Amino acid sequence: MSSLPPDYTALADRIRALAHAAGFQRVGISGIELAEDETFLRSWLAEGLHGSMQWMASHGDKRSRPAELHPGTLRVVSVGLDYGRDADAAWANLRDGERAYVARYALGRDYHKLMRNRLQRLAETVQAEIGPFGHRAFVDSAPVLERALARNAGLGWIGKHTCLIDSDGGSWFFLGELFVDLPLPIDPPATAHCGTCTRCIDICPTQAIVAPYRLDARRCISYLTIEHEGSIDEALRPLIGNRIFGCDDCQLICPWNKFAKRSDEPDFRVRNDLDKATLVELFAWEEDEFLRRTEGSAIRRSGHERWLRNIAVALGNAPKSEAVIAALQSRREHPSEVVREHVAWALARHDLRSSFSP
Repeated sequence: MSSLPPDYTALADRIRALAHAAGFQRVGISGIELAEDETFLRSWLAEGLHGSMQWMASHGDKRSRPAELHPGTLRVVSVGLDYGRDADAAWANLRDGERAYVARYALGRDYHKLMRNRLQRLAETVQAEIGPFGHRAFVDSAPVLERALARNAGLGWIGKHTCLIDSDGGSWFFLGELFVDLPLPIDPPATAHCGTCTRCIDICPTQAIVAPYRLDARRCISYLTIEHEGSIDEALRPLIGNRIFGCDDCQLICPWNKFAKRSDEPDFRVRNDLDKATLVELFAWEEDEFLRRTEGSAIRRSGHERWLRNIAVALGNAPKSEAVIAALQSRREHPSEVVREHVAWALARHDLRSSFSP
């Protein structure tokens, strides 16, 4: 006698329950059709708005075709993990030119391993209950259109700043995916609720959001301080302010983030006092100290050279003081040409200022 086919509706409910039990605040299931998003991505790449991120184009259409990335995929389980922070503290940090600003997501440990492990355990639990099935977990580990899939799974809509927004929790959450070969029922996609609001576009320090839903990465501070190698365009340096790793302005200003949930996930707690550290303190880290302090952190991907480059720019934008000048002068003969260039630029900026800050 043949066994009865699985009750996929009940299985979908079970997967949602297990995802919540695993610590994910958001979970939804989508199909794999992303034709409109593929067209948008092709247009964005054709305009060169991805800057030097060649990996965005190197996989062809696999990014928008889940079944080509992982053969057999029928559905995608998208999950969200909150990392909400105190917006008032972030604004205070940005206003203090002597302090360094690090994107809120990078203040604690790197989220990738945590989320991937939880997704893998989720898949293993389901497999233990229903038997073997095809699956693969992703957390920024492959070419995946995660925001489009999460939107289609009902986790939120893609805002004008291109981040995902949930009306019940804002945009302060990480995304992960579990590709499966199970024909689960799908959730309704999220609908957009940005309306006529343009706060994110208006506040962007470098005007990187060139149109609603269209980001020019070449002007984006997150791209410039994290992904971009080499010299930063001199015209953009003064606009970076004290942001040394990433930028949150478009999320901080978003009115939907008044609903964001603050997370006390131990891995996301602030490390190395990065929420209040001064630029001078962080500029003094030698490479061995940088590597030690950033172990398990997303910041490590920038490397020590870019870390110093970014801080040199921020020091050039900082109020003039003896400590700032001394810090910059300590790196004037750094082995890296990139670091030396940005230090020289920062010192030249201060030479134009007649006095030290009180």
